[in-house]
Amino acid sequence: MATPDFIRTIRAAAGRQLLWLPGVTAIVFDDEGRVLLGRRSDNGRWSVIGGIPDPGEQPAECAVREVYEETAVHCVPERVVLVQALEPVTYDNGDVCQYMDITLRCRAVGGEARVNDDESLEVGWFEVDALPALHEFSLSRIKHAMADGPTWFEQAPAGEQAPAGE
Repeated sequence: MATPDFIRTIRAAAGRQLLWLPGVTAIVFDDEGRVLLGRRSDNGRWSVIGGIPDPGEQPAECAVREVYEETAVHCVPERVVLVQALEPVTYDNGDVCQYMDITLRCRAVGGEARVNDDESLEVGWFEVDALPALHEFSLSRIKHAMADGPTWFEQAPAGEQAPAGE
């Protein structure tokens, strides 16, 4: 996945050491209750949509931007469903990051789901009871987004982390 320019600048000075970064995950539902997923170009796996906020960007703005950039779907955030510090991730190039993930439940309000950048091989809407194979990171966030009320925060089970690139 594309590394934001501001992260490249930090890496130039910090090297491969651990960076503590915000991350935003958007769980987008349509009017039929289907969830929007993208099949990632870096690992070929289906996943929920997410990314890193730009400096000064609010989490809700990041969710809206990432969903549109990756899928051409317009959405509006409805609520925060999960805030969770993840375990550190070591990428193939040796960079180490740890994310504070903010997961938002979003509602689609327009656009047609399609590949809209080079981060996805496919995008599509899926019935919740007919999801493709997903990593536990995505499954747990979908589950939280389907709950009636806000989850707000959760203690990460020992060893839980977003897989590299998810």
